[in-house]
Amino acid sequence: MVDKDGFRSNVAIVIGDGQGKVFWAKRLGQNAWQFPQGGVNAGESAEQALYRELYEEVGLESTDVKIIQRSKKWLRYHIPVQMQRKHSKPLCIGQKQKWFYLQLIGDASKVCFDATGSPEFDGWQWVNYWYPIESVVTFKRNVYRNALTEFAPANARFEKNSRSS
Repeated sequence: MVDKDGFRSNVAIVIGDGQGKVFWAKRLGQNAWQFPQGGVNAGESAEQALYRELYEEVGLESTDVKIIQRSKKWLRYHIPVQMQRKHSKPLCIGQKQKWFYLQLIGDASKVCFDATGSPEFDGWQWVNYWYPIESVVTFKRNVYRNALTEFAPANARFEKNSRSS
């Protein structure tokens, strides 16, 4: 769904391992890495989109994760003009994303990229919490920085609780 300003509603998913690492996914056939993300369909809540995208993109279900935090507001980024789909109506100039920080409570061996038959990723790894900011494509860096900064206190508590259990 593209709003009147040209931004597509989207969810972005940060999955933490409880030890200061986050799930970092490699785009299919590319050397491009990002957090899982995907569009919010008409009539769907952001949380419903989160669980649908989580399954479609990485094969995990709602029972495999726990929501630690949601972003307080929608975070936006612009898609570079040369990457915009010029013939789509309405024209999408960027994404507005509701971010979710999740704790993996299931087994990481359940991660799979072909749950729906059209994979978007072909690899993944655990990376240090702040690593994605400098590693994601340039036009997404500010939104990544804003989301991870907002989630940092929860990450610190989450990591501390995991170490003490």
